[in-house]
Amino acid sequence: MNHIFGPVNSRRLGRSLGIDLLPQKVCKFDCIYCEVGSTTNLTCERKEYVPTDSILAEIDEYCSDPKRMELVDVVTVTASGEPTLHSGLGRILKYLKEKTGKPVAVLINGTNLHIPEVVADLCQADVVVPSLDTVLEKSFRKLNRPALCLDLQEIIKGLVNFSQVFTGELWLEVLIAEGINDSPEELKAIADVISKMKLTRVQLNTVVRPPLEKFARPVSQDRLAEIAKSFSLLPGVPMVEVIAHGASIFEKGADVGESKTKFRFLRGEELIDNILQMLQRRPCTAADINRTFMLDGPEKVEQFLEPLVKAGTIEKSFHRGKEYYQ
Repeated sequence: MNHIFGPVNSRRLGRSLGIDLLPQKVCKFDCIYCEVGSTTNLTCERKEYVPTDSILAEIDEYCSDPKRMELVDVVTVTASGEPTLHSGLGRILKYLKEKTGKPVAVLINGTNLHIPEVVADLCQADVVVPSLDTVLEKSFRKLNRPALCLDLQEIIKGLVNFSQVFTGELWLEVLIAEGINDSPEELKAIADVISKMKLTRVQLNTVVRPPLEKFARPVSQDRLAEIAKSFSLLPGVPMVEVIAHGASIFEKGADVGESKTKFRFLRGEELIDNILQMLQRRPCTAADINRTFMLDGPEKVEQFLEPLVKAGTIEKSFHRGKEYYQ
């Protein structure tokens, strides 16, 4: 399939079936930390980049086997770029809700929330996860490298307004890069914006997988935990969690349980195809692959993938002491 991948084991969402709406890589950003690669079409144009009917046909095909959907906790709409640039988003979300009967999450960069049609589309989702890495112009240009058509203040206003009208769960992701948006001034400015938003949770991330640019560097887990603790004191923020490195959680109220996950055991060509689909979208370690496909440990994964490496189908790279397949 060209647009459906997984399900993959997501710590945040459980067993997640991915829906990729765009060809690689159509986006309004060219972020220095992106694990997908450089943006080939840096644009603000919203249109039907891929025929909506072809995506709906794949959804039909996948759902034709009821046993498949039993193994899915959530359907996650994403893209090799920015999914809200696809003008068929609303139709796709409506179809997913009707056809799958599963919660639908959408991962976005938050740049199109000033557009009424995008807001209407996203209001059909159960979970929306926008990002907001910085609210200061200099670091915005350095970290996210936006298209010239973008206005940072318009983005911030759109995020704040969307948070007031969206009735589902809104999880704001903030990625912190060392030396770019980790200063007290930067963090205070981000906190000021967060305090104006109505959120379910704030999720802190950093540069973990091999980034697009080598100068994109992570902050430590201890530093992320410090930031999370300070953000958790903001009014109206129920929970702040660290989603990079570990799973530090600072929350107000009841504990949040981990999503229950279901596993299936794939073999042969089907297993290889699923692994390759996952690696097309992000670099993964042997441990990442094992968590999703249950292959009896990272060592078994390495043995299983070695013929693909030798054949040149996939390649290995090292980043901060870890080996990644991509």
